[in-house]
Amino acid sequence: MELERTTADGASVYVDRTAGERGSKGPFFVVYAGEDGDRRYGYFCGNCETFDNAMDTMGRIECNECGNIRKPEEWDAAHE
Repeated sequence: MELERTTADGASVYVDRTAGERGSKGPFFVVYAGEDGDRRYGYFCGNCETFDNAMDTMGRIECNECGNIRKPEEWDAAHE
């Protein structure tokens, strides 16, 4: 289920390739800080394989490396 990876600061994290969110260029996979999956770390971009992603308050995820984007969970024209 989980693939061990190392972050830029040398921490071991675990990518769950069974828990993905659809992105414009590839999926975003959920990442955990612990092998048991109880401490969520963030997301892993499946397109360019980086942890350098940002999420806004509406749930939009954007990869800072390749521009892969997951649309927000809730959308309101007032936010444009």
